[in-house]
Amino acid sequence: MKILQKEGDEYHLLTFPCEEPNPGDYLIIEDNRVKKSLILQVLEVKYANIPGILEEILRDGLSNRLEGDELDPLNVNSQLLILKDTKLTICKVRGVMEGGKPRPFGSFVPSRNYSEINPLAVERLLYEGGVNRPIEIGETLKEGKMFIDAESLDGRLNIITGRKGTGKSHLSKILILGLIEHGAPCLVLDINGEYVNLSATRIGEPQRRYMNKVVPLTPGRNLKFNVENIGLPPILNMLIYALDLPWNSTRAFIRVWRESARNGKLTLEGLNEIMARWKCHESIREAIQSRIYTMMDSGIFTDDPSDAVDIPGLFRSIRDGGAMVINLKDQSAVTRRMLVELLLGKLKELLSREAISPMFLFAEEAHLYLRDTYWDDIVTRMRHLGLFTTFITNQPSSIQETIYRQVDNIFLFNFLNDRDLEAISKVAKIDAESVKLIVKELPPRHCLIIGDAVQNFPLIVKVRSLDVDAMGETRYFFKTRKSNAIPYQKLLTSSPHQH
Repeated sequence: MKILQKEGDEYHLLTFPCEEPNPGDYLIIEDNRVKKSLILQVLEVKYANIPGILEEILRDGLSNRLEGDELDPLNVNSQLLILKDTKLTICKVRGVMEGGKPRPFGSFVPSRNYSEINPLAVERLLYEGGVNRPIEIGETLKEGKMFIDAESLDGRLNIITGRKGTGKSHLSKILILGLIEHGAPCLVLDINGEYVNLSATRIGEPQRRYMNKVVPLTPGRNLKFNVENIGLPPILNMLIYALDLPWNSTRAFIRVWRESARNGKLTLEGLNEIMARWKCHESIREAIQSRIYTMMDSGIFTDDPSDAVDIPGLFRSIRDGGAMVINLKDQSAVTRRMLVELLLGKLKELLSREAISPMFLFAEEAHLYLRDTYWDDIVTRMRHLGLFTTFITNQPSSIQETIYRQVDNIFLFNFLNDRDLEAISKVAKIDAESVKLIVKELPPRHCLIIGDAVQNFPLIVKVRSLDVDAMGETRYFFKTRKSNAIPYQKLLTSSPHQH
């Protein structure tokens, strides 16, 4: 490889046929004269547009139509063949190598004459200092195992995004199980019910490593709340943000709650009874009672304390490594919002009192059940309390830009839609051009990791498979039916009505 030109932080390299870098690969330019090294990442490989090549290709095409042997007295044909296959490799500067250690910043202009360009192994980029708590993610482009440090997710905000069917949920399961193995507690908001069997193998047998580490909770069955145990602040959050209770009615509800507590009737039935005889405007009474009926009808509340879950106890049960999976499948949109508001409100209270350990939250398709303003709250305030969120979504534009700007890690799967890519590229930790060029070419189960997890050296990874019941696979109609392929020639000669 030879340096052709430099434009800003972009290098154009001439690559000969025996050298085949791929988009995403890392290269190192070592300037032996000044003893400096520049780290580059390949963005695009295309044919070198050398003057005369077009003429040569046309001449080849014409000569193939002529009969007889082509004479090459000067033996230049082989060189022309190499010249025609010479590629132009476009790279971005990602940092420099100082004292054998990669730095994701800095640059210099290496000599064309005294520099040597070589592939740079991922091991030299990421693992020089070792990995404290490794989570195996998959393989790099050169088929070496790829690990991230679980500590790179600790106290961080992460986003896993890509178009549907590319492997977002699969990767989030790898992260969850990796965190569990390192003793971390996780809370999973499971919109499709695909995380509930993480402690089982693909054939349904218990997976020893994760046995009793995954606690699936289904609202209305083994997840019911008692209003007295939950407390007033989370209930108010739910009434205001999930059920849209007006502020004047909220003030009345607080007084009714306190009166119920004084009377020892802090139950839904007790609140309803006191509300029925409470002196207030009829519209306020109607607003509050309609919300109480919605709570009763949801099936997620119980007035029997022995039937209700002990939320602090559940969180404490996974404090040494485990995942509490809230199965939101088959729940109405209103019930989903109520559940999430209640859980996050209670979680905030417990974390504020340091009654439970810091926790990793995995929110699948969070835009479906979480109000916009709450995202800001989770990202800014709750991360200081000890709640570290990973959003999983196929709609990156649904995430507010203010949240993107605080993201520490992005796990980016394939996107073809320019609008989606535009949303991410505005705020990713690398330039927009890199995101667009690399991500559009990613095959399924490959992702581009950007951020602290890869020490700010963007890296393409082929995500590994899992030996657990990952579920979440798309159900197909025709896949379960017998295939009966019809040859194309038969299709041409037969009537369409015969099929």
